Amino acid sequence: MADRRADPERTHSDDVAALAGQYERIPRGAPVRLAKPTSNLFRFRGAASGPGLDVGRFNRVLDIDRTAGTAQVQGMTTYEDLVAALLPTGHMPTVVPQLKTITLGGAVAGLGIESSSFRNGLPHEAVREAEILTGDGSVVTARPDNEHAELLRGFPNSYGTLGYALRLEIELEPVRPYVHLRHLRFGTADECAQAIAQICTDREYDGEQVDFVDGTVFGPGEQYLTLASFVDSAPFTGDYTGQQIYYRSVQQRSSDYLTAHDYLWRWDTDWFWCSRALGVQRPLVRRLWPARYRRSDVYRRLVALDRKYALTDRISALRGGAGNEPVIQDVEIPVGRLAEFLDFFHAETGISPVWLCPVQLRDEEGWPLYPMDPDALYVNVGFWSSVPLRAGEAPGKYNRAIERVVRELGGHKSLYSTSYYEPEEFWQLYNKPAYQKLKDRYDPDGRLPGLYEKCVREK
Repeated sequence: MADRRADPERTHSDDVAALAGQYERIPRGAPVRLAKPTSNLFRFRGAASGPGLDVGRFNRVLDIDRTAGTAQVQGMTTYEDLVAALLPTGHMPTVVPQLKTITLGGAVAGLGIESSSFRNGLPHEAVREAEILTGDGSVVTARPDNEHAELLRGFPNSYGTLGYALRLEIELEPVRPYVHLRHLRFGTADECAQAIAQICTDREYDGEQVDFVDGTVFGPGEQYLTLASFVDSAPFTGDYTGQQIYYRSVQQRSSDYLTAHDYLWRWDTDWFWCSRALGVQRPLVRRLWPARYRRSDVYRRLVALDRKYALTDRISALRGGAGNEPVIQDVEIPVGRLAEFLDFFHAETGISPVWLCPVQLRDEEGWPLYPMDPDALYVNVGFWSSVPLRAGEAPGKYNRAIERVVRELGGHKSLYSTSYYEPEEFWQLYNKPAYQKLKDRYDPDGRLPGLYEKCVREK
């Protein structure tokens, strides 16, 4: 958790006033960006230009109400700090995205997901109130029952193009000390999808309550669901912060126990499985790689350097290859179409492993800028790798094919990574009328970029 002792007299109101003053001093017409040390976006760009808003001070948990089960949290607070503050009180956020440096504001303005999403939906669905610095320089408090209710509903999937979350009041849920994990293997994607649907409906399996569900696909004939349940005691606990690797345990063990803390961060140590591309899963390298650097934000910075200097593509060229296309996406597929998508994906890309995470919205009204059906169960399919290009193939081939199939299957694609949509298709998918109405009201002069410009054009 952030150290509040550095300036004990500083209040949230002081932070807001300072930021609003910064924003007002940025010349009209100059691009506006956030000056922040970490990012979990995969839209890599050139060197940032224009003045940056210093939002580093918005990194505190302001208050935890144990009785009400709520917390007041500043928008740039990382989930690592938020979880560290909440677990000693016996609480956690309703959804904890997998990577430690994702911020609460980022998960609300973008989209976050994790293994509690089949019952708790997405992080923004736990937001009761949001204080937002809007594009016109105003600071407004949006609640479901006030004049800014439309902004609260339209803020998710706006990616900072309507404004920035300064403070959020969020719902919490109680935790127990340990989590029991069961790894179930399925021979076909269809069997796996049917099990997901049934387990998410029943919220129990083989007589034990299920609090968390996610899955790992190692290939067309090898998929696992991990069912996890809170428990008060454990006969042993696994440790995947050292030499052992969590995703390998899914194949090796049918049952496991973790502390609640280690369960929430089970994927971060190896950035799911992506640390293998950096050699961190090799036993000798792993022993020499300091434990404090075995974490997702470190790996992401290394990937950013690779993208900046095109190191991987240069090596490919030296070997006679045509380069690689990064295929880094999260998509939501209706559970009944999951097997179709995985069949296409295996044949088209050959990427494995692949992450599965079921999600169903809590709110029956849905969310306008990411219009999932609130009555439907979806499965998030996450894949983070690259595919070798053949001679004459331009980057974008595989991502465009994925975008096409996701739409054909009635799915949705998150916008944290590269997108290739043409404007007309993009706005059909992401509700231009609702977005434009909010843009006209809260950023009438266009000081912030538009959603299409930020998420598709800026590459």
